[in-house]
Parts: sequence; structure tokens; C-alpha cells
Amino acid sequence: MLTRIEATLAQLRPSERKLATYVLDVPREVVDLSMNALAERAGVSQPTIARFCMAVGCSGFREFKIRLAQSIAQGVPFVHRDVRPDEPVSGIAGKVLDRTIGSLMQVRNNLSPDSIGAAIDRLAHANRIEFYGAGASGIAALDMQHKFFRLGIPAVAYNDPHVYGMSAALLREGDCVVAISNTGRSQDVLEAAQLARDAGATVIAITHSNSPLARLASIALFADVDEDTDVYSPLTSRIAHLAIGDVLAVGVALRLGTRLPKQLARAKEVINRRRTETAPR
Repeated sequence: MLTRIEATLAQLRPSERKLATYVLDVPREVVDLSMNALAERAGVSQPTIARFCMAVGCSGFREFKIRLAQSIAQGVPFVHRDVRPDEPVSGIAGKVLDRTIGSLMQVRNNLSPDSIGAAIDRLAHANRIEFYGAGASGIAALDMQHKFFRLGIPAVAYNDPHVYGMSAALLREGDCVVAISNTGRSQDVLEAAQLARDAGATVIAITHSNSPLARLASIALFADVDEDTDVYSPLTSRIAHLAIGDVLAVGVALRLGTRLPKQLARAKEVINRRRTETAPR
């Protein structure tokens, strides 16, 4: 429904367009409003609301609210809820968090269990794991490496194209590369992925489904997030990539079985020794 409203904006009458903009700004609020209350808050008449509901393919206001609620519950990304330059503080938190939640739900609904299972299996049996990413994807690579090195598998993260290009060429069969790129079109990442495959390593890509990196990878995990490069909009792909990394880390931990708890306990003991015995004042 949210997507349909956006698609019909240009065809709507001015008063209906005004209502549509209000709905796109605060869809959760609209679900709980009566027709009279919505008319008052949006500054339109009740006949305008009725015409608007018909224009977006609903028989009436009741059906419109049901379909709007379903659209929100299904986790449609809130690309229409971009933060404006004059956004009040109360709106910033809601819009940023709604956008992130919607993106995560979109990724969850589109992830292939078979691909996740295949990636976990390769990672659990890898001799070595290397994480590649540039820019914001490099930050995600570092986060994933931090989770994986505690599992007892040699793991490193590189965000310098020169370094991960050279490292990819030195990999062997049984090694794994996790290449992270939202667009999947970064030339440096593509070249490193190709070098890794030529060396016999498995390449697991966390990227957009319709991308060269997805086609090049041995296993592709899709993070199809509707990204907006507007200066006021945070990059939700970053959160999606981190979440997929968490899924892989938990899956590998479960696959490794009984030897892992002792390993993690030793690591935690080292961390605990570096903490003060009393809480700071």
C-alpha cells in the first residue's frame, strides 16, 4: 500500500496529494485514526479521503486502513520517511529506527535458508577466513572478523584494496572469503573475489542480488536494501550487513559444537582480568 501511494502521487488531485503526503509521513498514526480525525489532522475533507481510498484501489476507508496496517507489519522499508532538513527531534528517532527495522525485515524475508546453510557449512570447515570490504563495508568486515576470530578459525579483515587484492591471490583451496559490498559493483572487491576464486577459495558475497559480485560469488547472501544517499538518511545497508554477519557467526558457533564453550570461556577470562573489580563511581 505504501508503495502504491507513492506510485500514484503524480496522478492525484492536489487535496488528495496533500493527504497522501501525510499518510506517507506518519503511516502508523493513520492506522489508529478515524476518518474524521484524519481529515482534521491532514487538513482535508472526508470526501477527499473517500476519493483517495478509491484512487489507491480500496473500496473504502476501512479497507484502506487494513491494507495500510498489513503493509507496515510486513516490514516495507520506510524509504518514504526520509528525515527532512527541518525535522524535529521527535521525528528523527522514529523515522531512523523505522527505516532500519523495515530494512532488516526486508532482508529477513528475502534471505535464502539454503544459501545461509551452505555459507555456514563452508565457514565452519574453512582453514582460514578473510573478510573484504571498502568504506562502510570495511567497517562491517571488521565487525564480522571480531566475531569469528573467537571461534578458533584464523580470521582477518582487510579494507585496503591493495592488501586484500594481494591476500586473495595467496589463498588456497579450503580457505573462505566473505566479500561485502552493498552495490556489488566495487571494482577492487570484484577483482579480489575473482583472484580468490582463481586460487581455489570459496567466495561468500553479502551484496545486492542484481550485481556482478552476486554472480561472481560461490555463495551469495542477498541484502537488497533500498538505500537513499540523501545526506539526512543513514545507510541502512550497514545494519543489514552486520545482522547477516551475526547470523553466520551464530550458525558457525552451533556447527562447531561442544569444543567451542571452553574456547569462549578462556577468551572471556582474559577480558575479565582486564576489568576493575569495582564499578567506577
